[in-house]
Amino acid sequence: MGTAKELKLRCWIDIDGKKFFGPGRAQLLSMIDKNGSLSKAAKEMGMSYRKAWSMVEDMNQRGQQPYVELHKGGTKGGGAELTETGKKVLSTFLKMNNKITATVQQHTDEMLALI
Repeated sequence: MGTAKELKLRCWIDIDGKKFFGPGRAQLLSMIDKNGSLSKAAKEMGMSYRKAWSMVEDMNQRGQQPYVELHKGGTKGGGAELTETGKKVLSTFLKMNNKITATVQQHTDEMLALI
């Protein structure tokens, strides 16, 4: 029976040696954009609200500009939306990640045959 081989690649952006942005945060931004709510985004991802909030706060504080604008609750309820910066970062990351994935896929069979 053959050995199962798999080539995996995850792209992360570090700031000062600490992880800042990657697939999980991109997914969180996508879910916030889709749902207009941090709590709904967190729930859909199976993540606690506190963790999602912490991730958004980190992105907003360490990025050049805030990525998410949070609206406090009230009679109309709260919400969240991506800023223009958040939309651009998400879009650019997804395009870049798709190109990286396509390049890796072109060479996967050859690479795994050597292992």
